[in-house]
Amino acid sequence: MAMKTFPVEASHILMFARSVGDDNAVYADADYAAKTEAGSIIAPPTFAQASAQFDPDYVLRPRPGKPWFGSGKNPSGIVRGEGGGGGGGNGGGLHAEQHFEYHRHLKPGDVLTATSLPGKTWEKEGRRSGKLIFSESVTEYRDQNGELVITARGVGVRTERPVDQKQEA
Repeated sequence: MAMKTFPVEASHILMFARSVGDDNAVYADADYAAKTEAGSIIAPPTFAQASAQFDPDYVLRPRPGKPWFGSGKNPSGIVRGEGGGGGGGNGGGLHAEQHFEYHRHLKPGDVLTATSLPGKTWEKEGRRSGKLIFSESVTEYRDQNGELVITARGVGVRTERPVDQKQEA
């Protein structure tokens, strides 16, 4: 992750909460939030994922003038094996899991720095696509004081070969 810092602002929290359809007042109303256990506005549980927008090299962001693999099947004309997304190789890939461990509430005024760390890898035999190769990535988010605020763990899975489209009998 090339991101240097990620400033957490109340407006970011509000927009993120609205984008995921969460109208909990603790994300938007300072007076209400002051009376809660948190004591102030806090960020929703998956808010740290928004930090990707501060990474100039974020692979899922469309680039002007460049083909984008998008989130559907070949929406840009990129065909698997031509450098599109999806896990690379001859097989497909997908984001399988995401976990966020909060060490404290994330609040407006925090400035996060992310460090990506390698995680575990493992394999499992698939029925229609050969091996399933799982890889975990770990991202630690530290605040402006260097304190660990969030640990995010993501798991991706890719297949050894394209899935056999024939239905099993």
